[in-house]
Amino acid sequence: MPSATYRIFREAMLREQQVTCIYQNRRRDVCPVIIGRDKDGAEAVLAWQFAGESNRGRLPPGGAWKCLKLKNVRNAASRDGPWQEGQSHQSEQSCVAVVDIDINIDVRKRR
Repeated sequence: MPSATYRIFREAMLREQQVTCIYQNRRRDVCPVIIGRDKDGAEAVLAWQFAGESNRGRLPPGGAWKCLKLKNVRNAASRDGPWQEGQSHQSEQSCVAVVDIDINIDVRKRR
């Protein structure tokens, strides 16, 4: 059974909503793109972080790809707002090994 946090992220993806949360004690504003489980079976999300804080100081202009282990996410909440996603996919993602939903395949291509 997925965690409550997993369900929040999954539903936000299906509705193309932003998610605000605390991850590694920092506020993050993200658009989740791929959700499922990592190679160890833990719940994980590949997301585009467009605002908030970063462990490395400031976010790059426009944002950055982040792999979030959902067991470390606190206070997740979805909200309406413009969908944001990085322009560059220069390497294959390794965050989510077992994909539940990939918004680019499972949501957008149905339209």
